[in-house]
Amino acid sequence: MTGAQPDRPLMIRIQIAETGPAVSLRLTEEQGRRLAASGVVRARPSPFDRNLWEVQARDKVGVAVVGDVEVWITPKLSIDRLLFLIGYATDPKGWREETARLDVREGLLPTVAHSLCRQAERALRGGLLQGYQVVEDASYVMRGRLREADQLRRHHGRVIPMEVRHDDFTMDIPENRILLGAVNRLLTVPRLDNEARRRLLALRNRLAPVTLPIPGTAPPAWHPTRLNARYHSALRLAEIVWRATSPEHSPGEVVANTFLFDLAKIFESFVTVALAEEVHARHGGAVRPQYTCHLDESHTITMRPDLVWEFQGRPAAVADAKYKPQRSKGFVDGDIYQMLAYCTALNLPEGHLIYAKGNAIPAHHVIRHAGVRIICHALDLTASPNAILGQINELAAQLTKTIMWSS
Repeated sequence: MTGAQPDRPLMIRIQIAETGPAVSLRLTEEQGRRLAASGVVRARPSPFDRNLWEVQARDKVGVAVVGDVEVWITPKLSIDRLLFLIGYATDPKGWREETARLDVREGLLPTVAHSLCRQAERALRGGLLQGYQVVEDASYVMRGRLREADQLRRHHGRVIPMEVRHDDFTMDIPENRILLGAVNRLLTVPRLDNEARRRLLALRNRLAPVTLPIPGTAPPAWHPTRLNARYHSALRLAEIVWRATSPEHSPGEVVANTFLFDLAKIFESFVTVALAEEVHARHGGAVRPQYTCHLDESHTITMRPDLVWEFQGRPAAVADAKYKPQRSKGFVDGDIYQMLAYCTALNLPEGHLIYAKGNAIPAHHVIRHAGVRIICHALDLTASPNAILGQINELAAQLTKTIMWSS
């Protein structure tokens, strides 16, 4: 692959694979250094040719524009399986069938765009959701309640204008802002197909009465209720899109405009949501993600395993999901040390490490002088969605078998 053409940015396509080799590209020294500083990919110059750079994907997939270089990172996992993991993690009840029937396009980003369009169009069939928003302003007509402190401070001795607080029934609510922010961000992604762009533009027009959120900020807070139920699936996907997009300034003030999905977070979120749902359905109790515990008596060493199941008011099982971009000697050892610490802090005889197949080999370790068992599992993400959920069911059975036998 050659360097950038004068009239268009260089496109680099990298196949994400846990054991994938680096790709050699002829770049200028400035382009190579920008890529290396961006954090989007691993990039290092060849020791023999300063214009030959070795570029390798990290555990993220999507597109990034770094200076005049356009980087496309495609997942090793099939697009429909990746969308299944994303969808299940955001809405386990509503996405299961939807993701199985996805019309998978040529790449990840067009597929995400069409999925968001489908979910948003379905949400807006009944029109834009409306709700009450608290408004504080100065008014010549009494509406709502008078803000006495502000009235005295700003208009001391005058009757009007009045500083009031009132509820306004409006379309400009967090739910619509989240949808508009995700739609607008997808429209900036290069090389979307014409149909996706047309549908996104139509959605943006429908959301015209809504205030566009500031790029780079956190999405507005919303809470699932009966009133916004038809928006739930669309909002959860829109939040995933929002988190996958962040213009970032790397060292040297080079802007890396990215649309990247973090595979590690997607995998960990899927495992946590799916496993929590299954464990709770089987045996009840409380399944707590990112459970806070302490290794020392003085509570200065804080740890947060991905999932802890509490049964009858005490920790009964612990699990941690691990997604690695590639197999690396020693990383499993570090994970085992971490899980041993979790088991020690929670006073549990057993801990579970859950990997994507190819990251680690299923294994069973008994720790000397402690008797703690640490079990490594491997999920086959290339299987069908139902088969993947079947593996989750087996994991749930193993997590709960110790407490079930003793009860």
